[in-house]
Amino acid sequence: MKATGIVRRIDELGRVVIPKEIRKNLRIHEGENVEIYIDANENIILKKFSVIKNLKDFSQNLIDVIYSFCKYDIIITDNDEIIAASSSIKRKCINQPISNTLNNLIQKREYITKEEYDNLELTENYQINGRYIIDSIIVHSDVVGLVILISENDTISELDEKIVHIVSNFFTKYLEE
Repeated sequence: MKATGIVRRIDELGRVVIPKEIRKNLRIHEGENVEIYIDANENIILKKFSVIKNLKDFSQNLIDVIYSFCKYDIIITDNDEIIAASSSIKRKCINQPISNTLNNLIQKREYITKEEYDNLELTENYQINGRYIIDSIIVHSDVVGLVILISENDTISELDEKIVHIVSNFFTKYLEE
């Protein structure tokens, strides 16, 4: 464990304020959930909670099936990292923290179809050039991740948009039940 040197008082309702600097560094936003753990030494550990990260293997299998059909790069993120990616870019970005660009898209809840070639920064160290579609995975009014389809060569069709929309809606319905 790494000490921060910050001490906070517990208020009369048992609340503790996580300092702004720590929230900013860990990308913890207002309204997000944290999970509470107690280790063997009875230390309290707070960890960002991701409902979609629990579906990592399922997400990867789904992406592999869709990739075999459409041959476009497909990515699923949670609010912090890329949790599933198609085979051609998997080694470069899987389990990597998402870029500030993707983080901003999560905050804005935008649906994007980019039909002209453009750079899309996926992680801090990896970007891809192509046409792309981005849709949010929304669970109980909160964005919990993104579905991204990237075409480096072909134009994006209406079917491609439907694929992304179906995947994001599937995760929404699955996670809300």
